[in-house]
Amino acid sequence: MDKKEWQEKGKGHRQRLRDKFMQRGLDAFTDDEVVELLLTFGTPRQDCKEPARLALKHFGSLAALLEAETAELQKIKGIGPSNCFAIHFIQTVARRYLKQRIQDKIYLRSSREVAEYLVHSMRGLQREVFNVIFLDAAHAIIESKIIAEGTLTTNTIYPRELIKHALDYHAAAVVIAHNHPSGSLQPSADDRHLTRNLYLACSFVNIRLLDHLIIGGSEQPFSFADHGIMAEIHQECAPLI
Repeated sequence: MDKKEWQEKGKGHRQRLRDKFMQRGLDAFTDDEVVELLLTFGTPRQDCKEPARLALKHFGSLAALLEAETAELQKIKGIGPSNCFAIHFIQTVARRYLKQRIQDKIYLRSSREVAEYLVHSMRGLQREVFNVIFLDAAHAIIESKIIAEGTLTTNTIYPRELIKHALDYHAAAVVIAHNHPSGSLQPSADDRHLTRNLYLACSFVNIRLLDHLIIGGSEQPFSFADHGIMAEIHQECAPLI
């Protein structure tokens, strides 16, 4: 097969992937095909099947690949700066879309959209991040903001930072969320201790901490409220407020 024939074959394959998406949606794609199509946006004349396979093998999951640093992505043979730009651009657009979709909506009526946003933006990260969703008096979503990164403990999440941001947004309530890079959804003793401290700090300035969500390997976060932990913390803290 000469170069021209090879290019025509590759062009036909890429068009079939596009047609497949338009006709059947992303659910019809394997992760390999998703990455392959993303890579073609950066190098439309290059065969991206093998780089896609190698990248997924290297990073272990689609989520981890999408969050990978440019330098790490370029260690994969066949992935260059243009491919990295395409991956990061599409990932950032998706995150902005999901974030804008939840703004101004009532939190309790939009739990599915909130979960989708948090899982998309936090699952698969190699580091822990601490995200806060700020709500008004009617529990409509004002903003979502990451206020800390790294190993999250009571020593790294300062209540005054959370309170400062909440007051800046004129928030009446907040929902906090953090991820477990291990993929586990099981809350640790530190997670519970941190929640109790933040619950107390918020209560002293008349801000309600409604829930703490843990993002792991599941499509759904672990909710302290749904599992009765927020009610337990309320009972523990009631004599102190």
